[in-house]
Amino acid sequence: MHILVLILGTVLLPAAYALKCYECIPALSGSCTETTKDCPSNTQCGSLRTITSYTDGSKSDVKIKTCAGAEQCFNGSINLGYLQTVITTKCCTSDLCNSQDAPAGSISSPNGKKCFQCEGNNCNKTLSCNGNEDYCISVAVTSGDVTLKVKGCASKLICSNTQNPEITGITGAKISCCQGDLCNSSSSTTASLLLFVTSLILLVLFS
Repeated sequence: MHILVLILGTVLLPAAYALKCYECIPALSGSCTETTKDCPSNTQCGSLRTITSYTDGSKSDVKIKTCAGAEQCFNGSINLGYLQTVITTKCCTSDLCNSQDAPAGSISSPNGKKCFQCEGNNCNKTLSCNGNEDYCISVAVTSGDVTLKVKGCASKLICSNTQNPEITGITGAKISCCQGDLCNSSSSTTASLLLFVTSLILLVLFS
């Protein structure tokens, strides 16, 4: 009897259930067309949101819907001094459950930790970290003879999503994180690009 139940269960149970989720990944213009997507069985439906605040008072707000792995469902921030990006996610496990945007995150108060930051060609400036930014981060990408670098503070979960220091999609990009005040050495002096940082954040989310 037990063998018969086991056989029937094996035959009648469907394969691992794959979710259908909303997908809307904005282009550089900021707009996107919402569609639906059959997601891999090891993913969830996710809504992700990145709000970047600049020192001149301006902000950008990017909202994304797509399939998301468990490691992509986190909240965190990255702080480069002249800009800070707060990342929030909302993940769920039923069909088309990511119809709502992820909630807007906010910048927390200083937490006492400090990291080096780059300002123009000067990477000797220190930066006060905020909220759960408990790591220092250094990012470099080489294009021809030019190396672009940014430094600052980052949340642990952002650093955890950069286990492979070579990020596919930006040739030569290297990301390193360390824990401890001013551990991201101030010896490098190069310029930074806002578009590069935005691309980095999206690649960290979807790598």
